[in-house]
Amino acid sequence: MYQDILAKLFSAFPMYHKQGTSAYKEGLENIEELAELTGYPEKRFKTVHVAGTNGKGSVSHLLASYFQEAGYKTGLFTSPHLVDFSERIKINGKPIPEERVIDFFNRYQSELDRIEPSFFEMTTVLAFDYFANEQVDVAIIEVGLGGRLDSTNIINPVLSVITNISQDHTQLLGITFAEIAYEKGGIIKSGTPVVIGETHPDSEPVFRQIAGGKDVPIYFADQLASGRVDELTSSLVHSSTRSLLTFPDYQRKNIITFAVCVDVLQDYFDFPSNNLCAAISNLYKNTGLMGRWQVLEQEPLTICDVGHNVGAFEVTIKQLIRHNRTRVHFVFGMVNDKDIDAVLSLFPEEHFTYYCCRAENDRMLTPEILEQKLKDKGLTTVLCDTVGNAYKQARQAFQVEDIIFIGGSCFVVGEFLSLELDTFA
Repeated sequence: MYQDILAKLFSAFPMYHKQGTSAYKEGLENIEELAELTGYPEKRFKTVHVAGTNGKGSVSHLLASYFQEAGYKTGLFTSPHLVDFSERIKINGKPIPEERVIDFFNRYQSELDRIEPSFFEMTTVLAFDYFANEQVDVAIIEVGLGGRLDSTNIINPVLSVITNISQDHTQLLGITFAEIAYEKGGIIKSGTPVVIGETHPDSEPVFRQIAGGKDVPIYFADQLASGRVDELTSSLVHSSTRSLLTFPDYQRKNIITFAVCVDVLQDYFDFPSNNLCAAISNLYKNTGLMGRWQVLEQEPLTICDVGHNVGAFEVTIKQLIRHNRTRVHFVFGMVNDKDIDAVLSLFPEEHFTYYCCRAENDRMLTPEILEQKLKDKGLTTVLCDTVGNAYKQARQAFQVEDIIFIGGSCFVVGEFLSLELDTFA
């Protein structure tokens, strides 16, 4: 029954994750009707709303981990999922049970068929309904795309968070940083403070204008807490259980944002005096975070990351180079609506081999097109058909001082995580 419902969910309703911009529905009319249908569940628990081009998933998980460490029953709504649909909706790190998904669609199927919501609209109201019925104390709600017209934007959170601005989904959100900032700044609401993770000269005036118009306090995390990150991460990074391999540099920015969010949230919740390090240390255990610099094996050293735009690759490539490995075997695939030329301009020629592959999704570039683009940049490539075969070839070429990295797309990482790695041994 569960798999039947998921099959219908994925096929009958427009899904941006699979179809791209054709599945994007502008406006909040559908989600407002769905909220009314289900009794306005989003009004029955406190929320924190998290938007941003990069880092919103990590910040959302960090906040969820913090609330869990503080003893709060914590909902977490994120997207996309990598292996199973249930990853999107969690309470205290545990995915929504199959029977709750079945029950929801059995209750509302006829109305859903009438309203014809998008996949994300339906998933959003499912999450709100589940959190309300389970009486969570707080839910961390990650924006799906943009902010102003995103389905999650019917909530009235105690805090709004915008991690950063970079050029992604430009066909929907605009080309300039100011245009993108306007869309993401749409989650700023009257009566709700807002934390901005990174200051940018083109987006800062936009955020300040929106916050000023709504008369709410605005905090730029990188201006307030950059000196705190070493204190917060030193025990984590240098402990016996963590290293720079498992704690990438780019998470430092997310931790700065997270720390300022906690400072602001002190006015709304009863928090322990020093819970930040515990939340960071127990992030993966508390929340089940996947695909963010996730170390999958030590021998061969295998890491995956879902970063898939220019801003993400800027920090990912720097991190890979910093490890100073003899060679990076990069299992690589991308969807066809990203700025691949801008991404490839960041890719090093020396010490990197790129295994061009395609995950099972219609939006993916073919390995042949991908390889030609890399060859045009003078990069070393290996043509592969599937993610599994790309990893197999990378593993065969692996030497003891090398690293295998899987990335370029959520689809590539998700497909890889579904593989049984033992079969390649």
